[in-house]
Amino acid sequence: MSSFQSDPVVETPAGAVRGVRDGSGERYRAIPYAAAPTGAGRFAPPAPQPGWAGVRDGTRPSPTAPQPARDFGLLDMTPYFGPGWVPGEEYLAVDVHTPAADDGRRPVMVFVHGGGFVTGSNRAALYDGSAFARDGVVLVTVNYRLGIPGFLDLPGAPPNRGLLDVLAALRWVRDTISAFGGDPTNVTVFGQSAGATLTGALLALPEAKGLFRRTIVQSGNGTGAFSPEQAHRVTAAAAAALGVEATAEAFAPIPDERFLAILPALAGLDLDTGTTRDPLAGLSPFSLVLPVQPADALADGPAGDVDLLIGTNTEEGHLYLVPQGVLDSTTQADVLTLATRLHADPDAVLAAQRVARPDHTPGELRSALLGHTLFESGTKRMAQAHARISGDRTYVYSFGYRSTALGGRLGAAHTVELPFVFDIADKPWLHGDTRMLGPDPAPAGLAAHLHGAWIAFATTGAPGWAAYDPRHPVAEPLGH
Repeated sequence: MSSFQSDPVVETPAGAVRGVRDGSGERYRAIPYAAAPTGAGRFAPPAPQPGWAGVRDGTRPSPTAPQPARDFGLLDMTPYFGPGWVPGEEYLAVDVHTPAADDGRRPVMVFVHGGGFVTGSNRAALYDGSAFARDGVVLVTVNYRLGIPGFLDLPGAPPNRGLLDVLAALRWVRDTISAFGGDPTNVTVFGQSAGATLTGALLALPEAKGLFRRTIVQSGNGTGAFSPEQAHRVTAAAAAALGVEATAEAFAPIPDERFLAILPALAGLDLDTGTTRDPLAGLSPFSLVLPVQPADALADGPAGDVDLLIGTNTEEGHLYLVPQGVLDSTTQADVLTLATRLHADPDAVLAAQRVARPDHTPGELRSALLGHTLFESGTKRMAQAHARISGDRTYVYSFGYRSTALGGRLGAAHTVELPFVFDIADKPWLHGDTRMLGPDPAPAGLAAHLHGAWIAFATTGAPGWAAYDPRHPVAEPLGH
């Protein structure tokens, strides 16, 4: 490594990149791990980055994948979604936050953001890597293709292109991270929500073998993939809205703005095939497209040789009901409608929920149904499957800290664990009645405990509690 005007410069296989020093280490931004996906290339596998001459400026953030604006009602989710679409070609890029770009061979953590396969980027404020670098870890945050370019299943194009992007980023880490002080043999991939679903899918992907040693799945869905028939319905609807044939060739000349404009036409599609229900409960028209759910195909990938930390929040569904003001207005009829959409035997499911939660209001039952379908069921299935093939290498958690946002109603909703994982829960922009953690200060020590468990897992493979036993399935309570 050399320096210029006190800024650190790292030599990578693709070329030199200049970063900045901060109080926790060094930060390098907007490093492309693949060629820019433009035109027909948006529907092709990620292509190798051709490299560059001179020293690349890594002091400013990259563009972001084309994406629509997201509104979560009364709750300010800007720290989660980031700036939205920042146009530019080279958005298949990573940011690296490291203690130092030396020969330290430190643990590496690669974060895959969420956003329903439609939104999000590594520019979101929540994904500040300062605490990881401070604590001796090299953090890599990844952008990937979203929406139609990333996940629409099209004849003439490989499926799951957003997942292929993450795979390409992991190959970049394998080949490059030692230049940033990281150990390419000690890589932990972790993701949240859609990013966690992608991360879980890597466990069942043969091409992922050897690219990482550990995985953390935060509020993902090991059974959240669309079947090919379900994906075909989304593709047909998109082609009809665009007025073109459902082929990659026909989609190639269409500008990204047009893809974003038709997204409302894809919302709420009926994906019930008679044998398969919508695993995302209508919340996104995009997901992975697989013939077998990842939780049922772990033996095909690296899962048996990989440590897994996996879990959910206790009130995941609140994010989709409280900010919109419908938690309290939900009726028993609304709960039955949702159960009918999600389950072949809705009466039995509701009866079980009422036994388990006898004091719940209709809104709370609705939230519990969403949480169970979107996150808890698939998480349990993946934990059990992994424990069967990996021995004592599965760890399960349940995060229960209740945000006091929106009059104390948001609770332990989807995304609330993230400020604690990144150890930024004391940031003022997360506090206030309409902000993610509410007006109350974060509990003393919770961020240090959660962040420390993630660091320990990435370093040693053990987060600090007993491994999961499928015969006595108990999740470690965090923040309860």
